Amino acid sequence: MKKATVPFFIFFLLLQLVQAQDIITKRTGEKVEAKVLEISTLEVKYKLFTNLEGPTYVVPKSEIMLIQYPDNTSETFELNEAAPVVALASADAEAPAASKATALQLYNQGQTDAITYYDGYKSAGTAVLITSLLSPVLGLAPAIGTSVTTPKQQNLDAPDSSLLQQPDYASGYRKKARKIKAGKVWTNWAIGLGTNVVLILLLNNS
Repeated sequence: MKKATVPFFIFFLLLQLVQAQDIITKRTGEKVEAKVLEISTLEVKYKLFTNLEGPTYVVPKSEIMLIQYPDNTSETFELNEAAPVVALASADAEAPAASKATALQLYNQGQTDAITYYDGYKSAGTAVLITSLLSPVLGLAPAIGTSVTTPKQQNLDAPDSSLLQQPDYASGYRKKARKIKAGKVWTNWAIGLGTNVVLILLLNNS
């Protein structure tokens, strides 16, 4: 019984350590597992969670979209939050409504629009389906290649191309579009694989 308790205790400690990390989401979509040390007016200081004894990183707040904390709370940063007050005042007078939305709202809008409008996966999905019907093994190469690449700008099909100039909107739209593309591509590969399996079973039973 004691032998079983030790691994469980170690597992519990590891679980607590994993849950104790802060997750920094940058405007590029990159996520950093970190320990946030300080948030000042213009910058964020943190250490990598995998190297707490290592160097302290300093990043402008303008490059950060969201920080998620271990207690399930989060903090969002507007794109113009770190700008000087005078610049903010002039920007508020001229900026379009979309630029005044919070970073998280723009990110979520990008993801929602991608679900509604993005269909640039069709050519890649069709190519994978045809190749996989001929041979699922051959179909693996295009399936992997197309599923890990971000859709090209001209294939995004955003409802308003000017919205793609907003970093937070573009990040949300591209990430969701890539996920949709990967899902369609692997679904088509699975159809090709399933079709081949059925044909093999039918031939073996005939």
